Amino acid sequence: MSTHVASTGHQFLSLHLLETLAAVLPVRDENGAPKSIVYGGVERHMITSQARRRAERVYSRDRANAQKGPLAGHTMGVRTREWALVTARALETRHGWAKERALPTSRAVLQAIGLKFGDPGKPTVANLTKVLLFAPADAGERIADHINTDQATIGAWAEQYIVLSEATAAAKKLKGRRKSGPQKEDASTNEADSAAETADAKLPALPKATRNAVLTALAPRDAIDIALYGRFLAEIPDSPNVDGAIQSSHAFTVHEAEHTDDFYAAADDAKLARKSNALDFLDAADDSGAGMTGYQALISGTFYRHAVLDRRKLRQNLRAAGMSEPDAESAAVAAEAEFVSSFVNAFPEAKKNSTASTGVLPALVLAFDGDRPFNYAAAFQRPIEEFSDGGPAGELAVRRLLAHHAFVCRRRDDITAGRVLTYDPAIHAVLQELGVKDVESVEELTA
Repeated sequence: MSTHVASTGHQFLSLHLLETLAAVLPVRDENGAPKSIVYGGVERHMITSQARRRAERVYSRDRANAQKGPLAGHTMGVRTREWALVTARALETRHGWAKERALPTSRAVLQAIGLKFGDPGKPTVANLTKVLLFAPADAGERIADHINTDQATIGAWAEQYIVLSEATAAAKKLKGRRKSGPQKEDASTNEADSAAETADAKLPALPKATRNAVLTALAPRDAIDIALYGRFLAEIPDSPNVDGAIQSSHAFTVHEAEHTDDFYAAADDAKLARKSNALDFLDAADDSGAGMTGYQALISGTFYRHAVLDRRKLRQNLRAAGMSEPDAESAAVAAEAEFVSSFVNAFPEAKKNSTASTGVLPALVLAFDGDRPFNYAAAFQRPIEEFSDGGPAGELAVRRLLAHHAFVCRRRDDITAGRVLTYDPAIHAVLQELGVKDVESVEELTA
């Protein structure tokens, strides 16, 4: 397998970004509060890498599907619990199956390869897998095509499988009720235990050709974002997991965190209309006050975040998925360009309408190549004290980050000087003062 890492000769592309956010809430904890960490002896706001990675992955997928960007025309993945529903919909729309037949068959086929589904007694989850499955977007269509092609064999198998599955579920439910409270063990309870075990043992195996077709459809294949971000699927041992080529860190503020508890009041339009049109003050006497009130936490600050692309791992993933070496090389170059674009442009969409957070542009992006990853979080272990240290946090953070990188470069021969991009005129002036030449487009960040 090729270990070629493109024309730079370096395995890793490191990206470092500073961005200033005002009154936003991109992520929150289970209580609705901003996430935070303690670093350098003080609390910092945190935006999790999971939130950023999803934003980046969806940004790239949507662009590729819209035939935009470097990955236009490439296959992308979908991460969902709804593969039974997706497959059933394909059977209905592509092959004319009735929903009453398509959905149980699809669910049975996916369950037989090892996927676990929700409680059959709860309609909202009965046809959803218990775990998210990241697979190529056309997986459902490919499974549906196979089911339809061999519908005589699969249909007969599915009828038997569904009947026995329902018997198993009923027996286990009875057994569960017995265990949930003190009950006398008698012949009927022993019969329930025996029925569950017998039904499980009698579940017919999925025909080998169908199993192979389903596993092939759900395999990573040529989905670029699976090669980039990876996937883990423990429920199907013979479906390949992928160790992603992208490593991402949590973003955190370069200074101590402060947040605002914003009180809001929402007006009730109908109440206000009655009050405005009342002919007598008594008509509107019960229309005082807001329709609803509450609090939301908002955060502000300058954040540092970091990600690194393992070029060799990306190419290995693409080759392992079945691509030829020339195709893998071409796809890897396109994937790298798109990864940089998503890192710069994508933003989590939580509260986007009330905070306009997705319009934020980075204050600084630093990109460089190396033979190992380089994380510069230590540059901000000592929190910046805005203005007390001589200016706004954004400008001070830029000076500190670039000084840190220059210091490291002087002491290592496995790292390059790098490329810098800014969308902030004040930061551009700082770069000129420091004698740092900046590029003018995201594309120039990729060597």
